[in-house]
Amino acid sequence: MNYRNKTVVASVAGLTLEGMDIMFISFAMSMIIAEFHIDLATGGLISSITNIGMLAGGMIFGILADKYGRVRIFTYTIILFAIGTALTGLATNIEQVYVFRFIAGLGAGGEYGIGMALVAEAWPKNKQGRASSYVSIGAQYGVILAALLSAIILPTLGWRALFFVGVLPVIFAFIVRKNLDESPEWVEAQKQKKFVSKQEKGKLLQLFETPRTAMTTISLAIMATVQIAGYNGLMIWLPSMLQQSQGLSVSSSALWTISTAVGMIIGMLTFGQFMDRFGAKRAFGIFLLASACAVFLYSYAEGSVGVLIGGAIVGFFSNGMFAGYGALISSYYPVQIRSTATNTIFNFGRAIGGLSPILVGYILQSYDMTVAMTYLAVLYIISFVVMLSLKNNHERLLPTQR
Repeated sequence: MNYRNKTVVASVAGLTLEGMDIMFISFAMSMIIAEFHIDLATGGLISSITNIGMLAGGMIFGILADKYGRVRIFTYTIILFAIGTALTGLATNIEQVYVFRFIAGLGAGGEYGIGMALVAEAWPKNKQGRASSYVSIGAQYGVILAALLSAIILPTLGWRALFFVGVLPVIFAFIVRKNLDESPEWVEAQKQKKFVSKQEKGKLLQLFETPRTAMTTISLAIMATVQIAGYNGLMIWLPSMLQQSQGLSVSSSALWTISTAVGMIIGMLTFGQFMDRFGAKRAFGIFLLASACAVFLYSYAEGSVGVLIGGAIVGFFSNGMFAGYGALISSYYPVQIRSTATNTIFNFGRAIGGLSPILVGYILQSYDMTVAMTYLAVLYIISFVVMLSLKNNHERLLPTQR
């Protein structure tokens, strides 16, 4: 296996394990709530704390990866993530669950951007879109893996045993460390360090070093927030929306989830090809406008066939774009701050966009499905407008790179 493929395999596996861990909470939530005698809001805080950990981990480990190497820090994030997941199974109260989920979030948040930086530095620019799409599908693999493991483990061994599976990523971490070399681009940048001013600003500050860089960072953060907000709003609430508006059974709404996930996977693969062929701005522009239209029109879907096909179309466009964010963000920043930028920007989107289900829940409680879907459509329009403000990235963002 050549170096390019190794970076993809390592990053896919890392994102798969991350997606699996996050879904473990969803499947085990009812058992956790029952055991610790907590209400739904207290249980929901578990995900919020995990997202906060991801944001913190993204910034911390992104900086460390830019300074000490992608592969080394990537390995540490996987180990930390595995420890936090396994410890969750040992929690004796909800406060400990919060602490252990924060630890798992630290590792998961660090892993994403480092893996994307590795892929971006290994693949040529005209193939980075499809490489990024291969990695992004890993999260969907994680959802499927979590569903299978939950179906096997939860009924017989309980929710604690499910989280003990989190020890397995440690094995993967050692395999990665042994078989994956450091990014050649990062190694070369380290050799050139002596030519860089010793007065170089901190890596987080470099994301806002010039007006143009600051505007790019803010724009990308808004786009990432919309991506996560749209995904969470759709996947968490749409099944119950459809059960109420269309009278679908739980099994039918589960079938909707599968059809939407299939649409997402196909959308990711398609988006990667679009991005490489037509460029990032054109690809995102097409998918953002199509997402706004698809989400809005979906509120008028009727019948089981219409709901299933419509769900696949919504998934195709709304989450197909997820495949491009790693390559998009990486393309705007030099190697010295690439992991910092990717982790910080995308995990900021996770932390803020992760709150979207709260607002969607309020809208559904006060209004109806059409208003909720209109809100999601408006989010994609906002992201489209922000995307238009991005300058072409063929020029370097930082003065030190000109």
